Amino acid sequence: MQLIIDVGNTRVKAAVFDNTHLEELVYIDRNDFIAQIGIFAGKYPVTKAIISSVGRLSEKQRRSVQLRFPTILLTHETKVPFINMYKTPETLGVDRIGLMAAFAKAYPQTSGLVIDVGSCITYDYLDEKARYWGGAIAPGIRLRYEAMHNYTANLPLLSGVQEQELVGNTTESAMFSGVINGVLAEIDGVISRYKEEFQVQTVVITGGDGEFLSKRLKNSIFALSNFLLEGLNYILINSND
Repeated sequence: MQLIIDVGNTRVKAAVFDNTHLEELVYIDRNDFIAQIGIFAGKYPVTKAIISSVGRLSEKQRRSVQLRFPTILLTHETKVPFINMYKTPETLGVDRIGLMAAFAKAYPQTSGLVIDVGSCITYDYLDEKARYWGGAIAPGIRLRYEAMHNYTANLPLLSGVQEQELVGNTTESAMFSGVINGVLAEIDGVISRYKEEFQVQTVVITGGDGEFLSKRLKNSIFALSNFLLEGLNYILINSND
């Protein structure tokens, strides 16, 4: 079995796969990482692990995994099932690498756009020859709430996602409308441009708010909540360790 650890900007996900089958997914408290990951991994006969970290784990936390299992620390130099055409591969986020691996596995010989809705909204493009070209990074929903609150005198700090009419008739509803409807318009616009300019065949949306947004987009897309974990698992299974 494989242990997958995804360290994001706001939370840590840990999952165990039996080959390609997801057995269990949990959220780990970063401050109690060593104890919690030990308990979780101890429930299964794990043989190897991978750590993808865009957030921060201490050396001690990483070593707690490395000392128990053969472990891959995902970087731009890790073997992946696509050709990386990014001009600065050393700056490419490992979460984006994992997502491209997932797409290359799930949709071979298919051009695609993967949209990850988290702290930031990322757009990543892979062509039908499994060449990764890059994409775009934009503020996520939570960052937009925080920006309005932090850089104005009177706007409240909002949270969450909810259905919102175009015309907000209170300050809060107007803010929700601006953020939620703005993000929907942005994503739909980006998808349309990729389809027009690059003839993208398949679009996948993932991340914390992906399912909510997918039901409200005009474009036809696939909402896959565990797409990154599946990509990391694929990289681990096909590693040469």
